Amino acid sequence: MKIVVLDGYTLNPGDLSWEGLEALGSLTVYDRTPYDSEKIVEAIGDATIVFTNKTPLPKEVLDKVPAVKYIGVLATGFNIVDIEAAKSLGMIVTNVPTYGTAGVAQMTMALLLEMCHHVGEHNRAVKEGQWANSKDFCFWNYPLVALEGKTMGIIGYGSIGRATAKLAEAFGMKILTAGSRKRPEFETENIKQIEMDELLRESDVISLHCPLMPETEGMINTANISKMKDGVMLINTSRGPLIVEEDLKTALDSGKIAFAAVDVASHEPINADSPLLQAENCIITPHIAWAPLDSRINLMNTAVENLEAFLKDSPQNVVN
Repeated sequence: MKIVVLDGYTLNPGDLSWEGLEALGSLTVYDRTPYDSEKIVEAIGDATIVFTNKTPLPKEVLDKVPAVKYIGVLATGFNIVDIEAAKSLGMIVTNVPTYGTAGVAQMTMALLLEMCHHVGEHNRAVKEGQWANSKDFCFWNYPLVALEGKTMGIIGYGSIGRATAKLAEAFGMKILTAGSRKRPEFETENIKQIEMDELLRESDVISLHCPLMPETEGMINTANISKMKDGVMLINTSRGPLIVEEDLKTALDSGKIAFAAVDVASHEPINADSPLLQAENCIITPHIAWAPLDSRINLMNTAVENLEAFLKDSPQNVVN
């Protein structure tokens, strides 16, 4: 049985082992496969098993690889695979749903704390001599924000949203949530489920944790930004296309949104002409919330378990 990994470098740049997959078949790992349909088809060849992280598998590719029976997405989001086409061709598609919950929640709070205290910028200022040359015993170049008593609005209240809420509560924040359906069992005295418009109006911080779907694409746009508090802070560790980036730049430049911190972009790697690169008060990190070593170990182990389950005719984490 031939197994192909189309873009293995991101998951495993050398600090993990592929031995779990090697034990299940003849394994070929490409560090990267160009996002070109012909080259993707060539890389897959006559493999039965295909793993991909971000290399797209549209219908035009799937139609040309009839040997494929199983597609393992090395991530939680699976929008890079044409799910319906795979299903019609008899291909099982799985994902890895909860490998990095704690890591993404931690990154969310790291971005929030950076917006509140600007640790990196103040470190730079000190090393440039601003403290040594200060007339006072301390200084700050940005407003410093205390989180206690502030309200965090969490859009998307799955496992990552809930983990983020737990950390925010530890800082003394109140939590508002909005999602595709109400989950009364998650409500507490400090966590309230409300409608989206109310969340936008009442939140001091808004954090995005929802999947990219037609109904969520572009949800942070001029119309919804206008409903937010003046001076709100925005965090996105989910998917870049949830935000209309030009609209966010306009809101940042005007001060309607005080600060934004995003770990994702509409196009990745980020386009050199992305409006966010020119926006005021915008922190951008290169899609690393998922990537701590512990998270990637969990991902690798679950990917192996998913394939083992498929080979035993009891597939798990199936998305189609």
